[in-house]
Amino acid sequence: MRTATSTYAVGLAPDGAGPVLLDWTDGEPRTWAPVTVNTFVLPVDREPLELAVLGTRQAGSFDLLVDHGDALVGARVEWDAEDVVCVTDGPSTTLTARGRDTTGDLAVELVIMTSTAHDVVIKHASYTNTGDQPLTLPRAFGPGWELPVGPGAHVAHLYGDWSREFTEGSVDLTAGELSLGSRQGITSHAHAPAVRVSSLADPGGPAYGVALAWSGSWRLAIDAPPFATRVRVLGGVDDQAGVVTLGPGERFVTPQTLAVFAPDGADGVRRRWHDFERHVLCRDISPAHRPVVYNSWYATTFAVDVDHQRALADVAAGLGVEVFVVDDGWLWGRDSDRAGLGDWTPDPVKFPDGLGPLTDAVLAHGMRFGIWVEPEAVNPDSDLYRAHPDWVYRAGDRPLVTKRHQLVLDLGRPEVLTWTLGWLRDLLSAHPITYLKWDMNRPVTDGGRPGDPYGRQWAVQHTLAYHAVLRMLREEFPHVTVEACAGGGGRVDLAVLGLTDVVWPSDETGARDRLAIQHGFLTAYGPHVMSSWVTDEPSRLDLEPASLELRFVVAMSGVLGIGADLLAWDEAQRARAAELVALYRDLRATIHTGCVELHGHPRDPLSVVEHGTPDQTVLLVAGRTGRTTSTLRPRTLAPDASYRRRGTDEVRRGAAWAAGLDVGFDLAPDADVVVLDRV
Repeated sequence: MRTATSTYAVGLAPDGAGPVLLDWTDGEPRTWAPVTVNTFVLPVDREPLELAVLGTRQAGSFDLLVDHGDALVGARVEWDAEDVVCVTDGPSTTLTARGRDTTGDLAVELVIMTSTAHDVVIKHASYTNTGDQPLTLPRAFGPGWELPVGPGAHVAHLYGDWSREFTEGSVDLTAGELSLGSRQGITSHAHAPAVRVSSLADPGGPAYGVALAWSGSWRLAIDAPPFATRVRVLGGVDDQAGVVTLGPGERFVTPQTLAVFAPDGADGVRRRWHDFERHVLCRDISPAHRPVVYNSWYATTFAVDVDHQRALADVAAGLGVEVFVVDDGWLWGRDSDRAGLGDWTPDPVKFPDGLGPLTDAVLAHGMRFGIWVEPEAVNPDSDLYRAHPDWVYRAGDRPLVTKRHQLVLDLGRPEVLTWTLGWLRDLLSAHPITYLKWDMNRPVTDGGRPGDPYGRQWAVQHTLAYHAVLRMLREEFPHVTVEACAGGGGRVDLAVLGLTDVVWPSDETGARDRLAIQHGFLTAYGPHVMSSWVTDEPSRLDLEPASLELRFVVAMSGVLGIGADLLAWDEAQRARAAELVALYRDLRATIHTGCVELHGHPRDPLSVVEHGTPDQTVLLVAGRTGRTTSTLRPRTLAPDASYRRRGTDEVRRGAAWAAGLDVGFDLAPDADVVVLDRV
């Protein structure tokens, strides 16, 4: 099976245990042969199985656990060659393999997909109950990944907390298992569902990236058996947040797991993820769904009123803003975070004539209108909760636990999903809204549904319902841009990237701390989905002041937005902001479609995000106050092509610029933008 630059070779184990990975390489695939083992393990325990089932193998890690209810946890899944089909259609190849449990009533299907248009291999599995009794799957992961980097592995991952998401970390795993995940109903701020794996002997050498397309409770585990030449990465829906129960005839489809192989290491993994996200997951790379946004949150918090919003819109339009977004505080009774969530109608005190006067003013300026929503949340002090207290997650008769004075709606309940779809349709149909910021400001606690035999599947049901609402928005309101947020970067994964347009990586908007967050974010996710604002908020950790220019440079490396109180800016600040918005709009195509290179680290005296296309290279430079010059070595230039440095008459070959380019910090003492245009 071919990708753009590699071959993923699959065969069948000689003992009928199922498909095995023969090789994954950018050259000719090697032949795999079963290893010799001792009497304490079976050959199947060492086979690089695509799907490892307890009961089929007895040792190692397992993707699937089956509980038959007869004290037997396990399944003997057998696969026949005639049940393996590989079909090529244009650039795409799909392998489908079907197996059956000889000790029970379970049918298993494994699907592997590749395309020569990109370098990502995509897998999922499905499990079907073919019997007449319920079947429980304590673990229902997707197919695993056998990566030939052993013994042991160097594992790079992204961890964090609220306002500190996407911190880069690594673990040298000599032997044993590293487990990352979330049981909160969202991917969470603590870990991102993406890892990079390379060998302990050469951590900077060839690398593999593995990621999940799942927006709820999840698990990725990296298992390094002692002395083994391979490590296994397995994952899917977190198996401690809930189990899957299949009634007769029911089928469960696992989330997709995706992976890339990069012989050029970490940089290659990053490039391949970005390419896939742009060309496969993204519906439209144009500015239509990546506009310059003004968001009113920091200017007003909950003190929203129509006159103040119109005044902000007047200033935003003069800066070149393309979409004006009203954040939290617009809905009925929403004067603080203690009330109002769930009652999705405009507050008649704040908007006595409805949203119409504000939307008319925004549209008259040539801007689009956007609005904030939090569909999964409800305050106990709301008409919705008073009418439907049974719609929230609860743990039996235990007292309800509120966070941020709110509860979480059980979106997996059909009536809650129907209600959510209904009010969103009504809101978007009644108003000229073309931008929707979807927030989720607390994790799920006490997940479950007492008395419902399927209640333990809440984590699966909630996420599937969330995806269903996003699909409805995409299909019925294709003109609406959707920004995904969860108290910052609490729900970012490849499924969200495929169903929304941009994501909000963090509630930390202080420029210097934001640099570090975005540096980590860009190792797995592209700049075209990275919403980033210019605000007046200071950083919480790195307390060195940041000029207005630096704040713009940081935000320009993704999808630019502004969130400051524009009425507090003087005319000089507004004029400078208008210049920088115009510069960003001129460079936006390169920033969103170009190859990304990261120079240095945000904690260093100098860090740079480079964006390069065949026609242009943009270097967004962040420095420390007091630096006068620095030398950069761009990496995205064609060596024999000629480039002019914008703002000068200097023309050089790409190789000459790559040998060293001086940055004079002409924009500001702590920031610069260098543009090289091909001539």
